[in-house]
Amino acid sequence: MDIKKALFITQELSPYLPSTDIRDHNRKMAQSVVESGVEVRTFMPKYGMINERRNQLHEVIRLSGLNIVIDDNDHPLVIKVATMQPTRMQVYFIDNEDFFGNAKPGQLEINDLPEDNDERIIFFVRGVIETVKRLRWIPQFVQCSGWVTALTPLYMRFMYADDPTVRESKIIYSLQNTAFDGDLGDGFVQKLRNDGFDDALLKAVIETPADFKALNKLAIDHADAVVQSVPEVDPELIEYARNSGKPFMPFPTDKEFKEAYIEFFHSLL
Repeated sequence: MDIKKALFITQELSPYLPSTDIRDHNRKMAQSVVESGVEVRTFMPKYGMINERRNQLHEVIRLSGLNIVIDDNDHPLVIKVATMQPTRMQVYFIDNEDFFGNAKPGQLEINDLPEDNDERIIFFVRGVIETVKRLRWIPQFVQCSGWVTALTPLYMRFMYADDPTVRESKIIYSLQNTAFDGDLGDGFVQKLRNDGFDDALLKAVIETPADFKALNKLAIDHADAVVQSVPEVDPELIEYARNSGKPFMPFPTDKEFKEAYIEFFHSLL
C-alpha cells in the first residue's frame, strides 16, 4: 500500500518562527514526506510572534467558529492557513485569543505564560482534530512532534475513536528535547477526566506530576509508533519507548534521517 496522505502536528516550525535546529528539523521532516509524493497537511499553534502579513496567513472562515469547552469554559476556535513554498504544503494554524497572542514580544506563549499550558495543549489538540474532521481529509499517518502535541494519541484513540477521519490512522510520536520546566498543575488530570478519560488511560500523569517526562510517556502509551527525532533525548524516555513494545526508530547513525524516516513510515503499513 502506498502512503497518500499524512498529517503533521508540530509544536514549532520554521519559517513561521525564527530558525532553530528543531524548528528546521520539523520543517525538513514534513517536506521530505511531501517530496516522496505524499500529500501532507501540517498544523501548529498560531503563536503571537508569528507575523501574519509576512507569512501570508489568512483565516479560513468555513473552518472557524467552533467552540471547544474546557473546564466548563467555551473557547472559540479560529483557523488560519498559509502555503509553504516551494513544496506548496498547506500549513494550518490553531488560534484563540485566550491562549495565543498575549506573550511578551519575541516570546512563545508556552514559555511566557506556562500557567495556561494545561488548557492550551488540550485546546490545540482538540482544535487540530476538529479541523481535520471538517476538512473531511483522512490521513493514513499522523506525526506528532513536540510536547504541545503529546495529547494527540490519547484524544484520537479514545475521544475520537469512532470517527472515520482518524480511526484508521497510524499515530507516530516524535521524541524531541524541547522540554518545559515544572509541571502542568494539579488541575490538569481532572480536566482530562472531564473529557471522559478514566484513570487507567491517564496512568503516566497520575503516578507522578504531569511534567515533561510524564507527558511524553502518556503520548508513548497511546501512540502506534515512536521516533527519536534528534540525537540527544532523555535516556529514560528512550528506554520507555523501547519497553512499550511499539515500533521504535532510534536516531539513525548510518544514513540520513529523512531516508530512515520514510522507510519507517512504510514499515508500519
